[in-house]
Amino acid sequence: MSSTFSVHALLDGIEPRRGGALFDVFNPADGSVVLSVASATVADAQAALDGALAAWAPWRARGAAERSLILMRWHQLVMSRETELATLMTLEQGKPLAEARGEVRYAAGYIRWFAEEARRAYGEIVPSHDIGHRLSVQREPVGVCAAITPWNFPLAMITRKAAAALAAGCTMVVKPSEWTPLSALALTRLAREAGIPADVLQMLPADTPSSVAIGRLLCESPVVRKLSFTGSTEVGRILMRQCAGTLKKLSLELGGNAPFIVFDDADLDAAVAGAVASKFRNAGQTCVCSNRFLVQRRVYDAFLARFTAAVARLRMGNGVEPAVDVGPLVNAAAADRVARLVQGAVAQGARLVHGGGKGPGPCFFEPTILADVPAAAGLLCEEVFGPVAPVQAFDTEADAVRMANDTVYGLAAYFYSEGERRCARVADALEYGMVGVNTGLTSTEVAPFGGIKQSGFGREGGRQGLDDYLTSKYICSAI
Repeated sequence: MSSTFSVHALLDGIEPRRGGALFDVFNPADGSVVLSVASATVADAQAALDGALAAWAPWRARGAAERSLILMRWHQLVMSRETELATLMTLEQGKPLAEARGEVRYAAGYIRWFAEEARRAYGEIVPSHDIGHRLSVQREPVGVCAAITPWNFPLAMITRKAAAALAAGCTMVVKPSEWTPLSALALTRLAREAGIPADVLQMLPADTPSSVAIGRLLCESPVVRKLSFTGSTEVGRILMRQCAGTLKKLSLELGGNAPFIVFDDADLDAAVAGAVASKFRNAGQTCVCSNRFLVQRRVYDAFLARFTAAVARLRMGNGVEPAVDVGPLVNAAAADRVARLVQGAVAQGARLVHGGGKGPGPCFFEPTILADVPAAAGLLCEEVFGPVAPVQAFDTEADAVRMANDTVYGLAAYFYSEGERRCARVADALEYGMVGVNTGLTSTEVAPFGGIKQSGFGREGGRQGLDDYLTSKYICSAI
């Protein structure tokens, strides 16, 4: 860690309101304590909301051009600290350093994108119903916003919410995951250096009990006009119920059960490369990673052999070590859960092709491939959130689409085929908010990210990402 960006300096002057007890942030690779952080309390959260409300009007009044310039400075500062931020992320979250660097760039990309979009929150002139009136629609910031963000992408999940909110003219209070608060605090520090006022963007790091109470306050407070959450569908339902009393605007990016389909006319080498990237990035701890592999029977054995060989080359270990491809899961409970899902699938008849065991520490689980997984296996219905690839065979295109859509989730889907007409048909038929055609990686700040069905609603990124922080005002003027 660079001496100019010490871990122990992250808290200096950033969140003086936190009044709770200290809680430890652990490195999942070796169990060491990275840092102890003061937990926010409900009183701290209320003070943060009061500050955000007071700061809203002055921030909105700065205008889109000035907000855009401030956000661009924030982007530049984040990029200038890529190495330090990536190292910090790896220490508290576990992902390999190369992936952490990629996330820093990805997170910064959202700041830059929304800095640019701030200038494009256009309204419209509406043709009047009669000659005596002028009709217009203007887009205005929603108001005070809140976000509850996860641990798997501790920088990017904040910037794609906060940058959009700030660009629109809103203020935001963020409750980051209790497992990865340090990246959030580092991001806040750079926001301050960029000129974003303290009450415009605030972080509320908190231990687990306080996180639950603060989350309820953010949902139930009438000060908060919009809440954005990324996490499990189960928690999303809870937050939606808690928000019902104030009818606030919601964005929910929830669980996924992404299929990865390989047709018999696919380029198998490309499909294998896409499968590895999609499944094993961040040790399988992404909401859009492939959860089920559906392979057409004619190429099933060939794909499985090549896929197994590629996965066998992955190196597991501490993310700060060079050439590590797969780091630890976020905690030991996550690794134990993945182990139970694998054991359950094998007990139901799945064939263990590769991996299947724990790694060099309690938070590690080996990159694993299961073949001939029966349809009743639990890990086909649940979001595995670990480095496990269950593979099934299918016969026809119709079978593949039916199997892929047979889930309550609808976040992301992937398929490989060299047939132009098939690509068009299948992309249209898949019931998902995002579809990757001959690619296993689709996320980018310039396109909308989000799902359908029980994967939630709302979009982040793209021009649609700004829309979720704006409201339309219709003005009818007699002339």
